[in-house]
Amino acid sequence: MNLDALFQQIQFTEKQAREKRHFIQQAKCDINRSYEKINQIKEELSAAKVNLETTVQHLSEKQFYLEILKKREDSLEKQKAELINEKSSLLKVLTDAKRKIAEEEDNFTREVTEFNNEYGLTSNRDLLIKKKVKTEIKDLENEAALLKNEMESMEHKNVQLNALQLQKNELKQDLFTLQSELKGVPDNYLL
Repeated sequence: MNLDALFQQIQFTEKQAREKRHFIQQAKCDINRSYEKINQIKEELSAAKVNLETTVQHLSEKQFYLEILKKREDSLEKQKAELINEKSSLLKVLTDAKRKIAEEEDNFTREVTEFNNEYGLTSNRDLLIKKKVKTEIKDLENEAALLKNEMESMEHKNVQLNALQLQKNELKQDLFTLQSELKGVPDNYLL
């Protein structure tokens, strides 16, 4: 081999060695960039994992609160049903009380008239009527007070019982009307 060919062979080998070194260096740079990307992706993945765990925890808390609210709603629905039943029974009691008051009033008037007619107590009739009226009024007031106490205890449970308050006021108004009518009735109408 001649010297030029050897020299060219050496140059060619050096060139290949430089290219290989450059290729290796490039590969190392690519590997380093890949490691950096992997580390960056790991950090992003870790941050996403933390965010996901936080989101899952928030969702679990919200689900827990939702279950509590559903239980509370069920409890309130049961209370509402109980209060509606109680309201119905109180309205029935109030209706029965009004009917009873009307019957008692009729019976009282009839009994007073019969008594006066039977014994001819026209002079004492006003006194007897007033006493019986006072007794009846007191009984009605006691019954109204009992209903008022019962309704007040119910009003604390539910706003819907305001209707009973209105009916109680109606009953009181009926009572006051009855009192004023009895005071204004002349003696000859009571016979």
